[in-house]
Amino acid sequence: MRYQVRHVTTYSYAKPVDLASHLLHLTPRMLPGQEVLSASLSAVPAPARLTEADDHFGNRATWMFLDRPHKEFEVTVQAELDVAFPPPPPATATPPWDAAEFTFDSPLAPADRTAGLYAHHSFPPGRPVLEGLLDLTRRIRQDFAFRAGVTTVYTPVSKVLAQRAGVCQDFTHVMIAGLRALGLSARYVSGYLRTHPPAGQAARRGADQSHAWVGAWLGPQYGWVGLDPTNDLVVHDEHVVLAWGRDYGDISPVRGVILGGGKHTVTAGVDLEPVPEAR
Repeated sequence: MRYQVRHVTTYSYAKPVDLASHLLHLTPRMLPGQEVLSASLSAVPAPARLTEADDHFGNRATWMFLDRPHKEFEVTVQAELDVAFPPPPPATATPPWDAAEFTFDSPLAPADRTAGLYAHHSFPPGRPVLEGLLDLTRRIRQDFAFRAGVTTVYTPVSKVLAQRAGVCQDFTHVMIAGLRALGLSARYVSGYLRTHPPAGQAARRGADQSHAWVGAWLGPQYGWVGLDPTNDLVVHDEHVVLAWGRDYGDISPVRGVILGGGKHTVTAGVDLEPVPEAR
């Protein structure tokens, strides 16, 4: 599937920001199953200095330094991509889950004991790892309510488990924490999800989603598989990958340090549109 994506993020400040330095993870990755045909990143005001390089995880990172006073900062990324991630192997062909490589804690997705107990129900002894992963993905979608505003980016996994509600970032952290508690390797993946308007209605501009999901390790023969616990999906051709890391803290789309500004608000809109095939 070919897509055009446009993602606009706007910060509005109560007072002028005199100086600012921002780190951005907004450039889609080139991957097997995801070909980036074009990608551009722009900002208003234009940065005085811009540097690009790969970060520790191989994500394309952009550093921007702004040296002019401004009350609004807007970043726009536009890209065109071909997306078709290969299907996972047959679940029964994957190795037993308890033979997988161990992985370590991270600040927002520790190997939480409660999360491990929750995940353990999907992994009886000897079960093929992908069968367990698919079951856990389904259970999170079934057991947790999607409810915006009840968590923040720093809400601990234990609280999300207790209230059984949150957003995609929370469900991703819960799943990763549970898998790590079992000794399974899992990573946090950020990107975009194509959404579908109600029947008979036109798609709304900016209504597609910045999204997060889990990358789970199936062993050296099969590699990584993408699993979306928010929607109980295996990642195939409706997800676009921006970056991955241990948790959200490694790959937040925009973060930085500013001088001035006071209180501020942030808005974001995403358009992920299929490109018609040439006839």
